[in-house]
Amino acid sequence: MFNKKKQPPLKTLIGEGSQISGDIVFSEGLRIDGQVTGNIRAAEEQASILVISESAKVQGEVFADHIIINGSVNGPVHARQMLELQPKARIEGNIQYAALEMHQGALITGQLQPLLSTDEKPTLKLAANNS
Repeated sequence: MFNKKKQPPLKTLIGEGSQISGDIVFSEGLRIDGQVTGNIRAAEEQASILVISESAKVQGEVFADHIIINGSVNGPVHARQMLELQPKARIEGNIQYAALEMHQGALITGQLQPLLSTDEKPTLKLAANNS
């Protein structure tokens, strides 16, 4: 997982106030603060991280190794390694994940489907409020 090795750098930013229509393919790291209508896919040749911030809205399919969501996604989400759902995450669509961390307040309208081999158990971590 990403805990054992360095995370890829966030090299691309779609800033707040930006609106993009069309599919996006990125490598390494992408942070979205604006709006995207289209599918977002990380290149599979190298490790990837996708951050969808609190102000972001995505309408389309999302694919990456490590995905952190605190905004809204309307479409399926595919996290090949780790999916982190922050408190303001709003997802309408099915989710596939290898490991999942979900904070209190995150909402999902869809099915959760762990990616596992026949003898693995899914990794699930519920984040507790420490306040």
